[in-house]
Amino acid sequence: MSTPLRQAQGSVVAQETGAATAALARDEASGTVLDPVAQDAGAPGGQPERRSSVARLFALGRRPSWTLAASIAVIVIAVLWAVTPWLFTSYDPIVGVPADKLLPPSTAHWFGTDAIGRDLYARVVYGAIHSLSGALIAVTVGLAAGTLIGVLAGSVGGWVDDVLMRLVDVLLSIPGLLLMLSVIILLGFGTVNAAIAVGVVSVASFARLSRSEVVRVRRSDYVEAAFGTGGSFASVLRRHVLPNSLTAVVGLAALQFGTAILAISTLGFLGYGAPPPTPEWGLLIAEGRNYVATAWWLTTLPGLVVLVVVLSANRISQSIGRGSR
Repeated sequence: MSTPLRQAQGSVVAQETGAATAALARDEASGTVLDPVAQDAGAPGGQPERRSSVARLFALGRRPSWTLAASIAVIVIAVLWAVTPWLFTSYDPIVGVPADKLLPPSTAHWFGTDAIGRDLYARVVYGAIHSLSGALIAVTVGLAAGTLIGVLAGSVGGWVDDVLMRLVDVLLSIPGLLLMLSVIILLGFGTVNAAIAVGVVSVASFARLSRSEVVRVRRSDYVEAAFGTGGSFASVLRRHVLPNSLTAVVGLAALQFGTAILAISTLGFLGYGAPPPTPEWGLLIAEGRNYVATAWWLTTLPGLVVLVVVLSANRISQSIGRGSR
């Protein structure tokens, strides 16, 4: 090959490389992310599809996620039930009308009535405060205690890591329901005590996840560089390790919120939660189990509410987990 031809090809390659570098610099400056899936599949006009991290958080694949929007709406409605239940129903959740007992769902009583004439929809709405507040307490207990154990074990290491992780292994070796019942027997019955029991069960999951994330971040080059430039242990932990290691823990907290609702409802169904006539979701399902053959709505409709809220919380946690990566 002649020298002029080689020089011409080299010039073309250099121009293409410079154009690609400039395009990459523009992408980084604008904060957009190049989607490799869209690049392989090919976007209209031959241009790759670019989406920001916020767009990826609210999108499933390459299409808008209506399931995420529906899940957020369900959680918002449940929270409004808990905060302002009187805006959604005018019926008393405790006092019923005996003449209206066991009425099926209708325009007057959306979820029907129970065995003593109480409006079931009103009891579900007023029961949201007990179930959601209990789940919030449970997640707070598990998040605070588990994250503290995990961060301490992952950052200090050595014998501290060994001792704390062996304690976590002991918690994981005990069946969750047995551990919850043991804590409730020690503390007593009630929604708050049931929530604390659920939170104790989730401590091990938060501890293991936070410890693994802290260990991963501590081995990063920029953390080693921060230590090498004279950064103290506390400052490096606060400025570099914690902000980059606890994002996944937030996703787990959202997932545990739905799990906590289900666990508290289970304890309420077994009789270890709020006592009657408190309108707690698990207790509502338990009260209607004797009328399944004649009044199916007493267990079916509160059960569907619990199912929809738990699935919505899990869908939101999935989106948070995808957005953090």
